[in-house]
Amino acid sequence: MKRSPLAIVAFLLAAASLVLPTGADAPGLFFFATPALLFAASALALFASSSNSSLIALLILVHLAAIFLIGLLGSFAMAPPAIGYWCMVVAAWLLAWLAVQRLAALRPKSLTAQRMVNLALPVVFGAWLLILWEIVVRGFGVPPILLPPPSMIAARIAGSVPTLWADFQQTFLKAAIAGYVIGCGSGFLAAIIVDRVPFLRKGLLPVGNLVAALPVVGIAPIMVMWFGSYWESKAAVVVIMTFFPMLVNTVAGLAASGAMERDLMRTYGSSYTQTLFKLRLPAAMPFIFNALKINSTLALIGAIVAEFFGSPIVGMGFRISAEVGRMNVDMVWAEIFVAALAGSLSYGLITLIERAVTFWHPSYRT
Repeated sequence: MKRSPLAIVAFLLAAASLVLPTGADAPGLFFFATPALLFAASALALFASSSNSSLIALLILVHLAAIFLIGLLGSFAMAPPAIGYWCMVVAAWLLAWLAVQRLAALRPKSLTAQRMVNLALPVVFGAWLLILWEIVVRGFGVPPILLPPPSMIAARIAGSVPTLWADFQQTFLKAAIAGYVIGCGSGFLAAIIVDRVPFLRKGLLPVGNLVAALPVVGIAPIMVMWFGSYWESKAAVVVIMTFFPMLVNTVAGLAASGAMERDLMRTYGSSYTQTLFKLRLPAAMPFIFNALKINSTLALIGAIVAEFFGSPIVGMGFRISAEVGRMNVDMVWAEIFVAALAGSLSYGLITLIERAVTFWHPSYRT
């Protein structure tokens, strides 16, 4: 059986951590169990078969070791972690990398099992990014004002749910969604008009590209002066940011249907409306959904940035600006987490709708 270089290095580092000093002030259960768990996990990765059961055992062992590694951080009050601790950290990371690598190589016969594997990959990888973030920040004593550990951010989120929810409502549920619907809807309708009136394609699209290149930090103050400091001005910024990506993508999508298909529709005596709804719009759906996915992130970014230039005492952008001034960086990261989660969920929802609508597309064929 071929030995993985990751497993070999992890095995050597785990063996070294058994004898090298860790720097812990008060050795206890975590002090003795962590290197033993890592040594067992690396031995399993090195000498055991690459079966599903060994992969599950590897995942369990390496995550138990990660919990113990984080628990050991409380033992470094008098001195920073020594080389033995960092050997364990690197060994754990290599073993986690190997586990994700083997997980990605799985090809289950069941569609449900394949979906579970596809879901587990980003979860495990993302969890280990947070684990390393926690260990490195606390292990090296990074000041929280520069970069707080995830545990500190999680505590702030748990203690500030009402504030975060109010900010989320103001920024996402009002400004971002209203601007997104208006911007995407008007961009789609404008694309239909541009496709119907050919001279607009040469006149409007270049102007659209120019306006799309305008910086949001320049547009936002103007929108605040025009529409006031409440969510309407932020929605106006989102409309400007989402209108032209939808316009350009829809126009390109309407031109994606083949000439032979359009000639066939004309041969059957189809009108412009029939050709549009039965041929050209279905062919344009991948382009339209591409614009919807792009705009789902642009809308939230635009709403948050616009709140930096005038807003009531609520909103994600306002909160970030205010808490940075107060040096409450953990609250800033809590708002960033909520924004990232909302953007990811909205992107994922649009992707699911896209799969249902464009199931015929070659990219979804198995």
